[in-house]
Amino acid sequence: MSVSACEQMCSGSELTCSCPALTGCGPVCVGSGQVKAVNGVQKVKSQRGFSLVEVSIVMAIVLLLAIIAIPAVRSYVIESRVPKVGEELARYILHTRINASSSSVQNPYAAIKMAGMANMLRGSSVLTVDDATGNLKVRHGLGADGEVTVAEANAGAAFTITLSRVNHAACPSIASVLQHLADRVVVSSASRSATVKDVAENNAYKALVAEETCEKGDVNTFAFTVS
Repeated sequence: MSVSACEQMCSGSELTCSCPALTGCGPVCVGSGQVKAVNGVQKVKSQRGFSLVEVSIVMAIVLLLAIIAIPAVRSYVIESRVPKVGEELARYILHTRINASSSSVQNPYAAIKMAGMANMLRGSSVLTVDDATGNLKVRHGLGADGEVTVAEANAGAAFTITLSRVNHAACPSIASVLQHLADRVVVSSASRSATVKDVAENNAYKALVAEETCEKGDVNTFAFTVS
């Protein structure tokens, strides 16, 4: 094919007429990254991949999105667990109260142990019972390594349920859920502590004080005393 015929075929497109050595034939239409045969023979089309700079930019964007999104997702997960954790602990409190009311002793909670709580909560979908090492622990899932403990209070006339290492995303909602069953509620953080409810002192529950007492992170503790 003549050069003039090649130029006529290439006109009206982004291709130009040339005669590259790799074709081994007459003039052909060529463009960026490709060779179009004009002699009826299909030529090889080269492909271009991603450069290292482009891949690095994409990875940086993905990393930035992960840094922003992961804490938000964790807070959402913790918030969604609060009602279920509150429900499970409320069930344990009511169960313990019923058993205590059938007792004629003056201090029915004097012998309360973690084993009783663990046995009742083993089937929970949110609370985890860990006794693999022989050291019985009940984890609440509202903060990293957060635990639930129970112990007697007021010489056995009452008992206290304590949630340690609670994330701020669960504050003050976990206190608001359980305060209806407690006579006294104390919220503590890394630097401060406040009694947000005390029936003996005629102090009603104060959700705002609980929220102000909490600090960011898994550093908050909630203690509920029940009689």
